[in-house]
Amino acid sequence: MPSDNENLPLSISTTNELADDTQAYRHDQLVRCNECLRANPPTRVNCLYCGKVLPQSETTVSLQKPALRPLEKWEQGYNNILLPPVVNLTAARLAEASDLLRLRTGDLERILSSSLPLPLARAATIDEARLIRSRLSTLQFNSCIMPDADLHIDSAGIVKIRALEIDELSVYAYQSPETPAIQISWSDFALLVSGRLIFKRVELIEKTGARADILDSSEFFADETVVDVYIRHQPTPYRIASNSFDFSCLGSRKGLLAGENILKLLQLLRQLAPHVEYDDSFNSVRKSLEAVWPSEQQNESTGWRRERPGKYSLGSVAGVNNETQFLRYSRLRHHFQSNLQSLEENSLSDEKNGENG
Repeated sequence: MPSDNENLPLSISTTNELADDTQAYRHDQLVRCNECLRANPPTRVNCLYCGKVLPQSETTVSLQKPALRPLEKWEQGYNNILLPPVVNLTAARLAEASDLLRLRTGDLERILSSSLPLPLARAATIDEARLIRSRLSTLQFNSCIMPDADLHIDSAGIVKIRALEIDELSVYAYQSPETPAIQISWSDFALLVSGRLIFKRVELIEKTGARADILDSSEFFADETVVDVYIRHQPTPYRIASNSFDFSCLGSRKGLLAGENILKLLQLLRQLAPHVEYDDSFNSVRKSLEAVWPSEQQNESTGWRRERPGKYSLGSVAGVNNETQFLRYSRLRHHFQSNLQSLEENSLSDEKNGENG
């Protein structure tokens, strides 16, 4: 698999995480949960047993560390988003931030080198996200908290556009030949976010027994350029995918290759809506996103097969794609474009409330 899709975290607690929670502490250092009355290590934000928020004291606040466990696909988390720039960064601050965020130093350096707001962590609870933001603040990292709910990842799906008709005042978007056109005024165009979606699928057939040899393997790889088109006052974008779009709207400029045609279409849209913001940075920051928003991996078995009497094989399929990763990034860029001022105000308000609490 591509190098930027390797070393993805497992969706279970790791040995290191359990060791961190079960290391020896003095009796007076343990924190008793008000809900289940069980004692917890002072490093925890939430109860190890029931998940409730643990009471805090001056001693425990300084010892608490975010767990940052990998979330299940269905879970709604809270994202700590970096607000660049980071100034006067020292090796000591970098190392401390890497330890806090459970990131490799190289991965964090890659995130910090970008001038764009990028995710630093994805926490399971708002309390954990607030702890991360507070610790980052002491390290002179500006950040804000963005819940998954604000990215609308699980809301109404992407509206895919298959064809366009263009005139001087509006564009008419078609989802299919049977559906009526969606009329969009050029003045309503707000943001275009382009990126490259990558799909990879590997199928293996292995011989069972004491020695598991690979009998057969096949690999499928595909990629396509997509553009999310955001309209004013509408959180859900329209998506144009190069492999499933009719480029007849380009007229005589239409070429033979879909990859070239979508670039020509982008150029045309930006000419007719010169005020629209355009973001094509996803491809360059994709490796930085992998550390916090990894590509989705799916592993499944295709079952047993009888090769010959007494001999069996087992099939498996491993797939990876970055479609959700791109959607998160696309929604993040749109959310910042629409709500940057309110995000900063909410971040300061939450910080004051945390101090007062």
